[in-house]
Amino acid sequence: MEEKRIGTVLDYFAKIGVVAIHLEEDGLKVEDTLHFRGYTTDFTEMVTSMQIDRDPVQEAKIGDDVGIKVKERVRKNDTVYKVIG
Repeated sequence: MEEKRIGTVLDYFAKIGVVAIHLEEDGLKVEDTLHFRGYTTDFTEMVTSMQIDRDPVQEAKIGDDVGIKVKERVRKNDTVYKVIG
């Protein structure tokens, strides 16, 4: 599957399992599939919900900082890719 780099992990909140992502190169929608990759991180997960400033949204654009619930741990500065196709 093809992937496109879309952003970087800003922070991870372990107690609630939420990652904060800065969208640098593409937008994002609920139901997109993301691939998180870093030194010790490598997993794929579908976006089931997304928030901007604690408000639920269906899509986000370049420049937005979004919060997404994830099942695995990510680390600051991990790279985020959108899976295409």
